[in-house]
Amino acid sequence: MDLVFLIDSSRSVRPHEFETMRKFMIDILKELDIGHRVPEWAWCSTPVRSEFSLKSHTKMDAIVKNINEIIPLAQGTMTGLAIKYVMNMAFTEAEGDRPKVPNVAVIVTDGRPQDRVAEVAAEARNKGIEIFAVGVARADTTSLRAMASPPFEDHVFLVESFDLIHQFGLQFQDKLCAIDLCAEGKHDCEHVCLPAPGVFTCDCNWGYTLNEDQRTCTPIDLCAEGKHDCEHVCLPAPGVFTCDCNWGYTLNEDEKTCTPIDLCAEGKHDCEHVCLPAPGVFTCDCNQGYTLNEDEKTCTPIDLCAEGKHDCEHVCLPAPGVFTCDCNWGYTLNEDEKTCTPIDLCAEGKHDCEHVCLPAPGVFTCDCKQGYSLNEDEKTCTPIDLCAMGKHDCEHICIPSPGAFTCDCNKGFKLNKDKKTCKNMDMCKTVEHGCEHQCVSTPGSYHCICPEGQPLQDDRKSCGSKSPKQHVIKEMGENTIFQYK
Repeated sequence: MDLVFLIDSSRSVRPHEFETMRKFMIDILKELDIGHRVPEWAWCSTPVRSEFSLKSHTKMDAIVKNINEIIPLAQGTMTGLAIKYVMNMAFTEAEGDRPKVPNVAVIVTDGRPQDRVAEVAAEARNKGIEIFAVGVARADTTSLRAMASPPFEDHVFLVESFDLIHQFGLQFQDKLCAIDLCAEGKHDCEHVCLPAPGVFTCDCNWGYTLNEDQRTCTPIDLCAEGKHDCEHVCLPAPGVFTCDCNWGYTLNEDEKTCTPIDLCAEGKHDCEHVCLPAPGVFTCDCNQGYTLNEDEKTCTPIDLCAEGKHDCEHVCLPAPGVFTCDCNWGYTLNEDEKTCTPIDLCAEGKHDCEHVCLPAPGVFTCDCKQGYSLNEDEKTCTPIDLCAMGKHDCEHICIPSPGAFTCDCNKGFKLNKDKKTCKNMDMCKTVEHGCEHQCVSTPGSYHCICPEGQPLQDDRKSCGSKSPKQHVIKEMGENTIFQYK
């Protein structure tokens, strides 16, 4: 154990009484098996003074010498202040206190404390310090009980005077050095039994906390207390914790934070087009213009043409999710990229027809003007000669024109009103013939004649004297008349 004596050296203690108490302390130490650990000494007066700490001495001779050199403070009784000093200073690692070793404080006083002791003593006991209270002469039992650890019959002692304190020494040694109940198994600690003379205290294994019954232990759940830095899941173990991640996440190297498992990035998917990651899973999607099949993996192009979701006038050309319009042969696509206009090769001059070009979408045919016929090359034209073909009803002369004709008459004839037939012209009546005697009309001509016996003169108009035999010739136009007498 680590043992600290808290001795009352106030002015109420007479010098010879203090010497008796000094001898009492030396006698107790000589009876105790302290090994290499020497108790610490503190005086409870104003102010509190530490004579030596737990680590100051390793030999009995040195501690006895140090006790004999102690000079009483002879001031007020400040027991509460002294207990606080023992709790906060004496039982510290810096002063030689050992972890997991029982801390025992022995308070020896003859009077009533001049400060509050109940609260600070309770705090000390809660920190695991076992307190023995030894009252001498006028000491107040209530104050002793407020300081001491339970049970009081084992921790509170009363002595009538300092002269009799040496008689108390043997009794106190029996209490302080009683049997080890932990070693004999006479305890009910769930985990760890910490022995003290004739008593024990319980403690818990690392990661557990002692319950209010001071016997049983409860695991310290750092997860439940929020004393962890796990991003997702905290898995408690007594006094410690480990981190885990929610499904679909993996624990990072810091063993605290989590990263989503990206099956898409790892190539652990069977999507035909697009893989959409979610922690530990994935869903498939399709590129624009495609629709996801029932297997939720593969994709089919969306054919807007087949679905009739287009406004092309002629031809719809499908592409995934879109379409383009085209035109039938012989048509051209308009600027709206939807409607079509026939290609007019005739209007564009892209033909070789001699006369007439007849357009059709993207092509043409040739024709001829009225009165012409299309040649075998289907491009050039030849006039239709109805006269040569005999397809006319002219009496005399047929004058052809392309696809038509007009009639005319031979010289000396004129065309009748039907524009077809001819009648003989009476030239004598229509011209100034100048015949001396008589004008005779012939088709297209005329000639003069003279009375019988009078020859026609060289001017073909006048008549000469009568002769028995005359030869008369008159020539008019294309007709020649020979007369003999």
